[in-house]
Order: sequence, then C-alpha cells, then structure tokens
Amino acid sequence: MGKKKSGPFSGQRIETTSKRHNFPTFFIIQRISNSNETFHGVSPFLVEKALTSSIGDAKSTKKLRSGDLLVEVESPKQAKEITKLKSLSKIPVSVKPHATLNSSKGVISCGELLNETEEKITEELKSQGVIHVRRITIRRDGQLLNTKHLILTFDSNKLPEHIKAGYMRLSVRTYIPNPLRCFKCQRFGHSKTSCRGTLTCARCAEVGHESTDCTRTEKCVNCKGEHTSFSRNCFAWKQEKEIITTKIKKQISYQEARKLVKSQTPTPGNSYVSVARKSISSHSADRNKDIATVSVSKPSDSTTRASPPITNSLISSTPSVAPVSEEALASPDFTDFKPVSNRKKLKKNSPIKTNNTIVGKDPTNLHDLSP
Repeated sequence: MGKKKSGPFSGQRIETTSKRHNFPTFFIIQRISNSNETFHGVSPFLVEKALTSSIGDAKSTKKLRSGDLLVEVESPKQAKEITKLKSLSKIPVSVKPHATLNSSKGVISCGELLNETEEKITEELKSQGVIHVRRITIRRDGQLLNTKHLILTFDSNKLPEHIKAGYMRLSVRTYIPNPLRCFKCQRFGHSKTSCRGTLTCARCAEVGHESTDCTRTEKCVNCKGEHTSFSRNCFAWKQEKEIITTKIKKQISYQEARKLVKSQTPTPGNSYVSVARKSISSHSADRNKDIATVSVSKPSDSTTRASPPITNSLISSTPSVAPVSEEALASPDFTDFKPVSNRKKLKKNSPIKTNNTIVGKDPTNLHDLSP
C-alpha cells in the first residue's frame, strides 16, 4: 500500500505569512478658537491648498455638521504627517484619529472559550489586531449567563474573514448592534446622558413620569402605535435596525443610510399592495375617461355578433407582490381553498380503475365506490 496522505485536522498548525500593517485612516481636524469658531465660512480653496502642502493629496475631505473636518488618508506616511499638523495656513488646529471609523466589530462563536476571561482572550488575540473583547450574555430565570459568542473590536476598519484562537480557525461575522434608544425621551440615536429632551414614559408616551409604575394604555413615542416604546415589533425600531445594518454593510454614513432606507420603505399603513391598487385604480379611471371621449361608429351586424363585449377591467402585466413575514410563510393561507364537489360522471357499463385494478359494474363492488 502507498503512503497515506495526512489530511487536515483540528490540531494541524496553519502557517500564516500575511502581516498586519494597520494604521488609522480617518482623522478629525478641529479649529482652535477662543470664540468657538469652526470651518464654517472658511474658504474650501484655502483648506485644500494648506492640506495638500502638508500631507499631499488626501483620499477624501469632508466637513461635518459640527464644522470640523473629516480627512481620510491613504498611507501610513500621510497618517504620520497629519498628526503633526498644528495649523492650516494661519488657522490653528488640533488633529486626532476618529473615535469609531478606524475600528470595526465582528462576532466569533467558540464553546472552547467559555471558561476564558475577556482579558485573557484580548491578550492572546492582540497580535491579530484585536483591541477589545466583550462576551454576549443572556438573562434566564433572573440569572445572567455567559454565551459562546464574543464581540471583537479590531484596530482596522476592514474586518478580517477569520482569526486564529490557538489551533482553532474561527470565522468572523459582521456585528450589527441594536438601535440605541434614550431611556429619558425614548427617541433613537442618543443615550440618556446626552439627552436634551423631556422625560417621557416608555409605556404610555406621556411626559412627566417614568414607566416603572405606569398602568395606562400602551402607546409608542416613535411610531404612535399601540405598544410600548421598547417593543421590537415597532415599525420605527425595525427601520432604525435596517438603517444601522445598511450603514455597516455598505460602509456609508448614517445620514446616507437613513436616506437610502427611507426611499425604499413605504410609510406605515401604506403597503406595497395598497399603493399598487391605488395606481391601478387611477390608471383604470383614466382609461375609462379616454374610452368615453372617443366616438365609435355603429358597427355592422356581423361585427356585433363576432366581437365579444368590451369590459373596463385591466390585466396587470406585473402583479404587485407584498412583503411576506416569516410567520406567513410558515403557516399557509387556506382562505381561497375550495373542496372539489363535482366528480366526473362515469359512462354506462364503463370499467372503473382503482389502485391499479379494473373493477367492472358489479353490484357487489359498488358500495366501495360510493362518494
């Protein structure tokens, strides 16, 4: 027998030749001013020339709503040069890496790491760009239980496809966080510590009290629906989740993701079917109006007999399809189902085929064939 080939197994060492050369790519340039001046009103030509003379051509430069500049660099050399900036032309500035755009978060699942601490895992994975580890926990029967799922924060905005935990090769999945809801005003996008709104009940949507002892009728602050503001069945919550998912997957800003999702999502109460029906009904009305205004000459008797009657019904070439939930797919709809009541009549003296056998018209067998 020939020599047996050694196939891959869980303990086999996988050599990795790729080295990490990560560097921050997004930087915030803030204007230093005693009167809280920003880059609003500053000439974009002046900013561009001063920036190019200092670090070369940047990959992109944007002005944020705060008036600060968001600059994306292309190389480690540019990243090093931009941190040395003290002024743009004659405008004193401060430069710092962006707080979140230079990192990414992914999820791994590994039962063998259940007994390892977050600090130990962070230390072991530090060479692969992991800067923070948080374990996902669940609450069951009043107890907080650890899971095998870990959220890893990497020092790069590009998420790796996999990492090595000892001898194990683990896939890294994109982490999509849940929408951030303020516990004070119940709105999305900020926390209680930075809230400028009014204290609002999460149960009844009334201002001035918390939801702890509230027994009023449920009402959502965000979509005005008949549920609490923390319900995950809320249309606003689902839309916010979709915005965050789009932002992370397409690597665009929150404002761009929000605009994209809003343009693709119908408003509450207007489903795709209802919109399509309105479109068809209006089109049908226009067609009826056109038919009424056209004068038709009196047809001959032969034409009248040959032609079918004209109807105003329209046949849609592309039928509208409404979104279907998982529950609807799991349970089939039998509302239009009708049992067959008419059975084909048999010819007299004709044989009957049942279960691959021919049965003649024998009085002894007719009772087995009765409906």
